[in-house]
Amino acid sequence: MNGEKKRVLIIGGGLAGLAAAKRLVDRGFQVKVLEKRPIYGGKVSAWKDEEGDWIESGTHCFFGAYGVLYDLMKEIKSYHAVLWKEHQLTYTLEGGNSFTFNTWDLPSPLHLLPAIIKNGYFTFGEMASFSKSLVPLALQKANYPPTQDHLTFAEWADQKKFGKRLMDKMFRPMALALKFIPPEEISAKIILDVTETFYRIPDSSRMGFLKGSPQEYLHQPLVDYSITRGAVFQNQSAVDELLFDGQQIRGVQLRNGEILDADYYVAALPIHNLCKALPSSLKQHDRFFGNLDRLEGVPVISVQLWYDREITSIDNVLFSPDGVIPVYANLTRTTPDYRTLRGERFEGKTRFEFCVAPARELMELSKEEIIARVDRSVRANFPKESQGAKILKSTLVKIPRSVYAPLPGMEEYRPTQKTPVSNLFIAGGFSQQLYYDSMGGAVMSANLAVDALVKAASGNGH
Repeated sequence: MNGEKKRVLIIGGGLAGLAAAKRLVDRGFQVKVLEKRPIYGGKVSAWKDEEGDWIESGTHCFFGAYGVLYDLMKEIKSYHAVLWKEHQLTYTLEGGNSFTFNTWDLPSPLHLLPAIIKNGYFTFGEMASFSKSLVPLALQKANYPPTQDHLTFAEWADQKKFGKRLMDKMFRPMALALKFIPPEEISAKIILDVTETFYRIPDSSRMGFLKGSPQEYLHQPLVDYSITRGAVFQNQSAVDELLFDGQQIRGVQLRNGEILDADYYVAALPIHNLCKALPSSLKQHDRFFGNLDRLEGVPVISVQLWYDREITSIDNVLFSPDGVIPVYANLTRTTPDYRTLRGERFEGKTRFEFCVAPARELMELSKEEIIARVDRSVRANFPKESQGAKILKSTLVKIPRSVYAPLPGMEEYRPTQKTPVSNLFIAGGFSQQLYYDSMGGAVMSANLAVDALVKAASGNGH
Protein backbone atom coordinates (compact mmCIF):
# COMPACT_ATOMS: atom_id res chain seq x y z
CA MET A 1 0.00 0.00 0.00
CA ASN A 2 1.24 3.49 -0.85
CA GLY A 3 1.68 6.31 1.67
CA GLU A 4 0.56 6.14 5.28
CA LYS A 5 -0.82 2.81 6.45
CA LYS A 6 -4.59 2.64 6.73
CA ARG A 7 -5.78 1.93 10.27
CA VAL A 8 -8.15 -0.97 11.01
CA LEU A 9 -9.89 -1.55 14.34
CA ILE A 10 -10.95 -5.17 14.91
CA ILE A 11 -13.65 -5.59 17.56
CA GLY A 12 -13.39 -9.07 19.07
CA GLY A 13 -10.38 -11.29 19.69
CA GLY A 14 -11.92 -14.66 18.90
CA LEU A 15 -10.56 -16.85 16.12
CA ALA A 16 -12.22 -14.71 13.41
CA GLY A 17 -10.72 -11.52 14.82
CA LEU A 18 -7.26 -13.05 15.25
CA ALA A 19 -7.32 -14.47 11.72
CA ALA A 20 -8.43 -11.10 10.32
CA ALA A 21 -5.59 -9.37 12.18
CA LYS A 22 -3.04 -11.76 10.69
CA ARG A 23 -4.40 -11.31 7.18
CA LEU A 24 -4.49 -7.50 7.50
CA VAL A 25 -0.95 -7.07 8.83
CA ASP A 26 0.20 -9.26 5.94
CA ARG A 27 -1.50 -6.76 3.60
CA GLY A 28 0.23 -3.78 5.16
CA PHE A 29 -2.51 -2.35 7.39
CA GLN A 30 -2.05 -0.85 10.85
CA VAL A 31 -4.16 -3.08 13.10
CA LYS A 32 -5.56 -2.85 16.62
CA VAL A 33 -7.62 -5.68 18.16
CA LEU A 34 -10.04 -5.06 21.04
CA GLU A 35 -11.13 -7.97 23.24
CA LYS A 36 -13.39 -7.64 26.29
CA ARG A 37 -12.05 -10.75 28.08
CA PRO A 38 -8.55 -11.20 29.55
CA ILE A 39 -7.92 -14.05 27.07
CA TYR A 40 -8.26 -14.45 23.32
CA GLY A 41 -9.97 -17.17 21.33
CA GLY A 42 -13.68 -16.51 21.89
CA LYS A 43 -15.70 -19.70 21.39
CA VAL A 44 -12.44 -21.66 21.02
CA SER A 45 -10.80 -20.20 24.13
CA ALA A 46 -8.89 -22.17 26.76
CA TRP A 47 -7.37 -21.23 30.11
CA LYS A 48 -5.62 -22.87 33.06
CA ASP A 49 -7.64 -23.23 36.25
CA GLU A 50 -6.24 -22.53 39.70
CA GLU A 51 -5.02 -26.15 39.92
CA GLY A 52 -2.96 -25.98 36.73
CA ASP A 53 -5.28 -27.92 34.39
CA TRP A 54 -6.40 -26.58 31.01
CA ILE A 55 -10.11 -25.83 30.69
CA GLU A 56 -11.72 -25.33 27.28
CA SER A 57 -14.92 -23.56 26.30
CA GLY A 58 -15.96 -26.70 24.41
CA THR A 59 -14.92 -29.95 22.78
CA HIS A 60 -12.94 -28.72 19.79
CA CYS A 61 -12.68 -31.30 17.03
CA PHE A 62 -10.81 -30.52 13.82
CA PHE A 63 -12.73 -31.72 10.76
CA GLY A 64 -10.73 -32.58 7.67
CA ALA A 65 -12.98 -30.23 5.72
CA TYR A 66 -11.54 -27.09 7.37
CA GLY A 67 -8.85 -26.44 4.75
CA VAL A 68 -8.74 -22.67 5.34
CA LEU A 69 -7.95 -23.26 9.02
CA TYR A 70 -5.04 -25.58 8.21
CA ASP A 71 -3.66 -23.11 5.64
CA LEU A 72 -3.64 -20.49 8.41
CA MET A 73 -1.99 -22.85 10.90
CA LYS A 74 0.72 -23.75 8.38
CA GLU A 75 1.46 -20.04 7.91
CA ILE A 76 1.97 -19.54 11.68
CA LYS A 77 3.90 -22.85 11.95
CA SER A 78 1.42 -24.58 14.28
CA TYR A 79 -0.18 -27.16 11.98
CA HIS A 80 2.12 -29.84 13.45
CA ALA A 81 -0.02 -29.70 16.61
CA VAL A 82 -3.06 -31.21 14.84
CA LEU A 83 -3.11 -34.94 15.60
CA TRP A 84 -5.21 -36.74 13.01
CA LYS A 85 -7.15 -39.76 14.24
CA GLU A 86 -8.25 -42.90 12.42
CA HIS A 87 -10.95 -42.06 9.88
CA GLN A 88 -13.95 -43.51 11.67
CA LEU A 89 -16.89 -42.35 13.78
CA THR A 90 -17.83 -44.44 16.84
CA TYR A 91 -21.22 -44.25 18.55
CA THR A 92 -21.59 -45.56 22.12
CA LEU A 93 -25.00 -46.71 23.38
CA GLU A 94 -26.70 -47.31 26.71
CA GLY A 95 -26.09 -50.86 27.88
CA GLY A 96 -22.49 -50.94 26.65
CA ASN A 97 -23.06 -51.54 22.95
CA SER A 98 -21.48 -49.46 20.20
CA PHE A 99 -21.19 -49.22 16.43
CA THR A 100 -18.60 -47.63 14.15
CA PHE A 101 -18.74 -46.01 10.73
CA ASN A 102 -15.50 -46.85 8.96
CA THR A 103 -14.21 -45.61 5.61
CA TRP A 104 -12.07 -47.04 2.84
CA ASP A 105 -9.22 -45.27 1.11
CA LEU A 106 -11.11 -45.05 -2.18
CA PRO A 107 -12.46 -42.22 -4.36
CA SER A 108 -15.80 -40.63 -3.40
CA PRO A 109 -18.41 -41.99 -2.80
CA LEU A 110 -16.87 -45.48 -2.58
CA HIS A 111 -15.01 -44.44 0.59
CA LEU A 112 -18.36 -44.58 2.45
CA LEU A 113 -19.24 -48.17 1.52
CA PRO A 114 -18.10 -49.69 4.86
CA ALA A 115 -20.32 -47.22 6.73
CA ILE A 116 -23.30 -48.44 4.75
CA ILE A 117 -22.71 -52.20 4.65
CA LYS A 118 -20.50 -52.95 7.68
CA ASN A 119 -21.49 -50.65 10.56
CA GLY A 120 -22.83 -53.62 12.53
CA TYR A 121 -25.87 -51.82 13.90
CA PHE A 122 -28.23 -50.56 11.21
CA THR A 123 -29.74 -53.10 8.84
CA PHE A 124 -28.87 -53.04 5.17
CA GLY A 125 -32.51 -52.09 4.53
CA GLU A 126 -32.23 -49.06 6.82
CA MET A 127 -29.02 -47.90 5.14
CA ALA A 128 -30.47 -48.54 1.68
CA SER A 129 -33.50 -46.41 2.61
CA PHE A 130 -31.18 -43.63 3.84
CA SER A 131 -29.03 -43.88 0.68
CA LYS A 132 -32.15 -43.57 -1.47
CA SER A 133 -33.13 -40.36 0.35
CA LEU A 134 -29.80 -38.84 -0.71
CA VAL A 135 -30.39 -39.30 -4.46
CA PRO A 136 -31.30 -35.59 -4.91
CA LEU A 137 -28.08 -34.69 -3.04
CA ALA A 138 -26.01 -36.96 -5.30
CA LEU A 139 -27.57 -35.49 -8.45
CA GLN A 140 -27.68 -31.80 -7.51
CA LYS A 141 -24.75 -31.74 -5.05
CA ALA A 142 -24.34 -28.35 -3.32
CA ASN A 143 -27.36 -26.91 -5.15
CA TYR A 144 -29.78 -29.17 -3.26
CA PRO A 145 -29.38 -28.24 0.45
CA PRO A 146 -30.41 -24.57 0.03
CA THR A 147 -33.76 -25.73 -1.36
CA GLN A 148 -34.51 -27.48 1.98
CA ASP A 149 -33.92 -24.56 4.37
CA HIS A 150 -37.67 -24.24 5.02
CA LEU A 151 -37.72 -27.64 6.76
CA THR A 152 -36.23 -28.95 9.97
CA PHE A 153 -34.05 -32.00 9.41
CA ALA A 154 -36.64 -34.13 11.25
CA GLU A 155 -39.35 -32.91 8.84
CA TRP A 156 -37.12 -33.64 5.84
CA ALA A 157 -36.33 -37.13 7.14
CA ASP A 158 -40.01 -37.80 7.76
CA GLN A 159 -40.78 -36.89 4.15
CA LYS A 160 -38.02 -39.24 2.95
CA LYS A 161 -39.20 -42.01 5.29
CA PHE A 162 -35.74 -43.28 6.17
CA GLY A 163 -36.68 -44.42 9.64
CA LYS A 164 -36.87 -43.36 13.28
CA ARG A 165 -33.92 -45.48 14.41
CA LEU A 166 -31.54 -43.78 11.98
CA MET A 167 -32.79 -40.41 13.13
CA ASP A 168 -32.53 -41.14 16.85
CA LYS A 169 -29.28 -43.10 16.88
CA MET A 170 -27.21 -41.49 14.10
CA PHE A 171 -28.50 -38.01 13.29
CA ARG A 172 -29.60 -36.78 16.72
CA PRO A 173 -26.05 -36.79 18.14
CA MET A 174 -24.74 -35.43 14.82
CA ALA A 175 -27.08 -32.41 14.98
CA LEU A 176 -26.26 -31.82 18.65
CA ALA A 177 -22.52 -32.16 17.99
CA LEU A 178 -22.61 -29.74 15.06
CA LYS A 179 -24.89 -27.01 16.38
CA PHE A 180 -26.10 -28.08 19.85
CA ILE A 181 -29.77 -28.24 18.77
CA PRO A 182 -31.81 -31.38 17.95
CA PRO A 183 -33.06 -32.52 14.51
CA GLU A 184 -36.55 -31.19 15.35
CA GLU A 185 -35.09 -27.64 15.41
CA ILE A 186 -32.08 -27.56 13.07
CA SER A 187 -32.56 -26.58 9.42
CA ALA A 188 -32.39 -29.54 7.02
CA LYS A 189 -29.96 -27.45 4.96
CA ILE A 190 -27.27 -27.71 7.64
CA ILE A 191 -27.24 -31.51 7.93
CA LEU A 192 -27.55 -31.91 4.15
CA ASP A 193 -24.66 -29.50 3.52
CA VAL A 194 -22.44 -31.46 5.90
CA THR A 195 -23.59 -34.81 4.44
CA GLU A 196 -22.87 -33.56 0.90
CA THR A 197 -19.37 -32.49 1.91
CA PHE A 198 -18.66 -35.85 3.58
CA TYR A 199 -20.08 -37.64 0.53
CA ARG A 200 -18.05 -35.63 -2.00
CA ILE A 201 -14.68 -35.16 -0.26
CA PRO A 202 -13.25 -38.40 1.23
CA ASP A 203 -11.15 -36.82 4.01
CA SER A 204 -13.66 -34.16 5.06
CA SER A 205 -15.15 -36.27 7.89
CA ARG A 206 -11.77 -37.26 9.31
CA MET A 207 -11.26 -35.88 12.81
CA GLY A 208 -8.25 -34.47 14.60
CA PHE A 209 -7.44 -32.98 17.99
CA LEU A 210 -4.79 -30.46 18.98
CA LYS A 211 -1.95 -31.96 20.99
CA GLY A 212 -2.75 -29.40 23.67
CA SER A 213 -4.68 -26.19 24.25
CA PRO A 214 -5.86 -23.90 21.44
CA GLN A 215 -4.40 -21.05 23.50
CA GLU A 216 -0.88 -22.45 23.05
CA TYR A 217 -1.17 -23.86 19.53
CA LEU A 218 -3.56 -21.47 17.80
CA HIS A 219 -4.39 -18.18 19.50
CA GLN A 220 -1.03 -17.20 20.99
CA PRO A 221 0.86 -18.01 17.76
CA LEU A 222 -1.63 -15.80 15.87
CA VAL A 223 -1.24 -12.97 18.40
CA ASP A 224 2.56 -13.27 18.38
CA TYR A 225 2.69 -13.31 14.58
CA SER A 226 0.63 -10.13 14.29
CA ILE A 227 2.46 -8.31 17.11
CA THR A 228 5.82 -8.87 15.42
CA ARG A 229 4.34 -7.12 12.37
CA GLY A 230 3.08 -4.11 14.29
CA ALA A 231 -0.42 -5.07 15.45
CA VAL A 232 -1.64 -3.89 18.86
CA PHE A 233 -3.80 -6.11 21.08
CA GLN A 234 -5.88 -4.56 23.83
CA ASN A 235 -7.77 -7.00 26.08
CA GLN A 236 -10.28 -6.25 28.84
CA SER A 237 -11.64 -3.57 26.52
CA ALA A 238 -15.38 -4.02 26.06
CA VAL A 239 -17.02 -2.07 23.24
CA ASP A 240 -20.31 -0.40 24.11
CA GLU A 241 -21.35 0.93 20.72
CA LEU A 242 -20.28 1.57 17.16
CA LEU A 243 -20.64 5.28 16.45
CA PHE A 244 -22.53 5.90 13.20
CA ASP A 245 -22.73 9.38 11.64
CA GLY A 246 -25.37 8.53 9.06
CA GLN A 247 -22.83 7.58 6.42
CA GLN A 248 -19.90 5.77 8.03
CA ILE A 249 -18.62 4.42 11.32
CA ARG A 250 -16.67 7.26 12.90
CA GLY A 251 -15.48 5.42 15.99
CA VAL A 252 -16.25 2.93 18.73
CA GLN A 253 -17.13 3.83 22.29
CA LEU A 254 -15.66 1.58 24.96
CA ARG A 255 -17.48 0.72 28.13
CA ASN A 256 -15.05 2.92 30.06
CA GLY A 257 -16.12 5.94 27.99
CA GLU A 258 -13.05 6.05 25.75
CA ILE A 259 -13.62 6.54 22.01
CA LEU A 260 -11.29 4.95 19.44
CA ASP A 261 -11.32 5.61 15.73
CA ALA A 262 -9.84 4.10 12.57
CA ASP A 263 -10.21 4.16 8.79
CA TYR A 264 -11.92 0.77 8.72
CA TYR A 265 -13.69 -1.43 11.25
CA VAL A 266 -14.06 -5.22 11.38
CA ALA A 267 -16.75 -6.45 13.77
CA ALA A 268 -15.65 -9.96 14.77
CA LEU A 269 -18.17 -10.54 17.55
CA PRO A 270 -20.68 -13.30 18.29
CA ILE A 271 -24.04 -12.39 16.81
CA HIS A 272 -25.67 -11.37 20.12
CA ASN A 273 -22.77 -9.07 21.03
CA LEU A 274 -22.73 -7.57 17.54
CA CYS A 275 -26.44 -6.77 17.81
CA LYS A 276 -25.81 -5.03 21.15
CA ALA A 277 -23.00 -2.92 19.69
CA LEU A 278 -24.94 -1.78 16.61
CA PRO A 279 -26.76 1.51 17.27
CA SER A 280 -30.51 1.60 16.57
CA SER A 281 -29.88 4.35 14.00
CA LEU A 282 -27.79 1.91 11.97
CA LYS A 283 -30.38 -0.88 12.25
CA GLN A 284 -33.04 1.58 11.04
CA HIS A 285 -30.72 2.87 8.31
CA ASP A 286 -30.59 -0.47 6.50
CA ARG A 287 -32.53 -3.74 6.76
CA PHE A 288 -29.19 -5.55 6.42
CA PHE A 289 -28.42 -4.60 10.03
CA GLY A 290 -31.97 -4.78 11.34
CA ASN A 291 -32.30 -8.39 10.20
CA LEU A 292 -29.33 -9.44 12.37
CA ASP A 293 -31.63 -9.33 15.41
CA ARG A 294 -33.39 -12.41 13.96
CA LEU A 295 -30.28 -14.56 14.55
CA GLU A 296 -29.99 -16.06 18.03
CA GLY A 297 -27.21 -17.75 19.97
CA VAL A 298 -27.47 -21.31 21.28
CA PRO A 299 -26.68 -22.18 24.93
CA VAL A 300 -23.75 -24.57 25.36
CA ILE A 301 -22.46 -26.59 28.31
CA SER A 302 -19.04 -28.25 28.45
CA VAL A 303 -18.03 -30.70 31.19
CA GLN A 304 -14.75 -32.40 32.05
CA LEU A 305 -14.56 -35.43 34.34
CA TRP A 306 -11.41 -37.14 35.58
CA TYR A 307 -11.97 -40.80 36.55
CA ASP A 308 -9.58 -42.99 38.53
CA ARG A 309 -9.44 -45.70 35.80
CA GLU A 310 -9.51 -46.00 32.04
CA ILE A 311 -13.13 -46.27 30.93
CA THR A 312 -12.40 -46.26 27.21
CA SER A 313 -9.13 -46.54 25.30
CA ILE A 314 -10.56 -45.07 22.06
CA ASP A 315 -8.27 -42.33 20.75
CA ASN A 316 -10.91 -40.42 18.80
CA VAL A 317 -14.13 -38.46 19.04
CA LEU A 318 -17.11 -40.43 20.39
CA PHE A 319 -20.82 -39.87 19.80
CA SER A 320 -23.76 -41.02 21.90
CA PRO A 321 -27.49 -40.77 21.11
CA ASP A 322 -28.38 -41.72 24.69
CA GLY A 323 -28.31 -39.46 27.74
CA VAL A 324 -26.83 -35.95 27.64
CA ILE A 325 -23.39 -36.54 26.04
CA PRO A 326 -23.87 -36.41 22.23
CA VAL A 327 -20.16 -35.84 21.55
CA TYR A 328 -17.15 -36.39 23.79
CA ALA A 329 -13.59 -37.70 23.96
CA ASN A 330 -11.10 -39.22 26.38
CA LEU A 331 -8.47 -36.46 26.39
CA THR A 332 -5.87 -38.68 28.04
CA ARG A 333 -5.89 -40.55 24.71
CA THR A 334 -6.56 -37.78 22.18
CA THR A 335 -4.59 -34.88 23.64
CA PRO A 336 -1.11 -35.60 25.05
CA ASP A 337 -0.66 -32.23 26.80
CA TYR A 338 -3.91 -32.79 28.73
CA ARG A 339 -2.71 -35.90 30.55
CA THR A 340 -2.74 -34.01 33.84
CA LEU A 341 -4.71 -33.84 37.06
CA ARG A 342 -4.08 -30.80 39.24
CA GLY A 343 -0.96 -30.15 37.18
CA GLU A 344 0.53 -33.62 37.80
CA ARG A 345 0.89 -36.47 35.26
CA PHE A 346 -2.33 -38.41 34.78
CA GLU A 347 -1.95 -41.49 32.58
CA GLY A 348 -3.75 -44.79 32.13
CA LYS A 349 -6.96 -43.27 33.47
CA THR A 350 -9.73 -41.13 31.94
CA ARG A 351 -10.13 -37.41 31.44
CA PHE A 352 -13.38 -37.05 29.53
CA GLU A 353 -14.51 -33.83 27.90
CA PHE A 354 -18.20 -33.66 26.94
CA CYS A 355 -20.47 -31.44 24.95
CA VAL A 356 -23.67 -31.57 27.03
CA ALA A 357 -26.69 -30.94 24.81
CA PRO A 358 -29.30 -29.80 24.26
CA ALA A 359 -28.34 -27.38 27.02
CA ARG A 360 -31.37 -25.07 27.15
CA GLU A 361 -33.23 -27.07 29.81
CA LEU A 362 -30.05 -27.70 31.80
CA MET A 363 -28.69 -24.15 32.10
CA GLU A 364 -30.54 -23.43 35.37
CA LEU A 365 -29.38 -26.65 37.05
CA SER A 366 -26.54 -26.63 39.56
CA LYS A 367 -23.08 -27.85 38.64
CA GLU A 368 -23.61 -30.89 40.87
CA GLU A 369 -26.84 -31.92 39.12
CA ILE A 370 -25.34 -31.53 35.63
CA ILE A 371 -22.23 -33.51 36.63
CA ALA A 372 -24.48 -36.23 38.07
CA ARG A 373 -26.44 -36.47 34.80
CA VAL A 374 -23.25 -36.68 32.74
CA ASP A 375 -21.85 -39.33 35.07
CA ARG A 376 -25.06 -41.36 34.72
CA SER A 377 -24.70 -41.19 30.93
CA VAL A 378 -21.10 -42.41 31.16
CA ARG A 379 -22.03 -45.34 33.39
CA ALA A 380 -24.97 -46.25 31.13
CA ASN A 381 -22.68 -46.29 28.07
CA PHE A 382 -19.85 -48.14 29.83
CA PRO A 383 -21.55 -50.27 32.52
CA LYS A 384 -18.65 -52.74 32.94
CA GLU A 385 -15.72 -50.38 32.51
CA SER A 386 -17.14 -47.74 34.87
CA GLN A 387 -18.09 -50.13 37.68
CA GLY A 388 -16.61 -48.76 40.89
CA ALA A 389 -14.98 -45.81 39.06
CA LYS A 390 -14.64 -42.64 41.10
CA ILE A 391 -14.67 -39.04 39.87
CA LEU A 392 -11.45 -37.33 40.95
CA LYS A 393 -12.23 -33.87 39.57
CA SER A 394 -14.95 -32.13 37.56
CA THR A 395 -15.22 -28.85 35.71
CA LEU A 396 -18.18 -27.19 34.04
CA VAL A 397 -18.42 -24.27 31.59
CA LYS A 398 -21.80 -22.70 30.73
CA ILE A 399 -22.09 -20.35 27.75
CA PRO A 400 -25.58 -18.82 27.59
CA ARG A 401 -25.22 -17.89 23.91
CA SER A 402 -22.62 -19.47 21.66
CA VAL A 403 -22.95 -20.34 17.96
CA TYR A 404 -25.96 -18.96 16.10
CA ALA A 405 -29.02 -21.19 15.89
CA PRO A 406 -29.42 -22.39 12.27
CA LEU A 407 -33.19 -22.77 12.41
CA PRO A 408 -35.29 -23.14 9.25
CA GLY A 409 -35.56 -19.91 7.27
CA MET A 410 -32.58 -18.23 8.96
CA GLU A 411 -30.19 -18.59 6.02
CA GLU A 412 -31.45 -15.44 4.32
CA TYR A 413 -30.56 -13.36 7.38
CA ARG A 414 -26.92 -14.41 7.55
CA PRO A 415 -24.98 -11.29 6.52
CA THR A 416 -22.22 -10.98 3.96
CA GLN A 417 -18.85 -9.78 5.25
CA LYS A 418 -19.18 -6.58 3.22
CA THR A 419 -21.88 -4.35 4.69
CA PRO A 420 -23.85 -1.37 3.28
CA VAL A 421 -21.61 0.91 5.38
CA SER A 422 -18.44 1.45 3.34
CA ASN A 423 -15.95 1.22 6.22
CA LEU A 424 -17.60 -1.57 8.26
CA PHE A 425 -17.01 -5.28 7.67
CA ILE A 426 -18.23 -8.38 9.52
CA ALA A 427 -16.28 -11.53 10.44
CA GLY A 428 -17.77 -14.46 12.32
CA GLY A 429 -19.07 -17.94 11.72
CA PHE A 430 -22.67 -16.72 11.53
CA SER A 431 -21.84 -14.70 8.38
CA GLN A 432 -22.17 -16.21 4.91
CA GLN A 433 -19.49 -18.80 4.11
CA LEU A 434 -19.21 -22.55 3.68
CA TYR A 435 -18.59 -23.76 7.22
CA TYR A 436 -21.29 -22.20 9.41
CA ASP A 437 -20.35 -21.23 12.95
CA SER A 438 -17.19 -23.30 13.42
CA MET A 439 -13.42 -22.92 13.45
CA GLY A 440 -13.37 -23.27 9.67
CA GLY A 441 -16.22 -20.76 9.43
CA ALA A 442 -14.43 -18.23 11.64
CA VAL A 443 -11.30 -18.32 9.46
CA MET A 444 -13.16 -18.29 6.13
CA SER A 445 -15.29 -15.33 7.28
CA ALA A 446 -12.12 -13.46 8.27
CA ASN A 447 -10.55 -14.16 4.87
CA LEU A 448 -13.66 -12.87 3.08
CA ALA A 449 -13.94 -9.78 5.32
CA VAL A 450 -10.29 -8.90 4.67
CA ASP A 451 -10.68 -9.40 0.92
CA ALA A 452 -13.66 -7.00 0.92
CA LEU A 453 -11.82 -4.45 3.08
CA VAL A 454 -8.70 -4.54 0.87
CA LYS A 455 -10.89 -4.01 -2.19
CA ALA A 456 -12.59 -1.04 -0.54
CA ALA A 457 -9.25 0.46 0.53
CA SER A 458 -7.94 0.21 -3.02
CA GLY A 459 -10.96 2.14 -4.28
CA ASN A 460 -12.70 -0.82 -5.89
CA GLY A 461 -15.11 -1.75 -3.12
CA HIS A 462 -18.09 0.51 -3.79
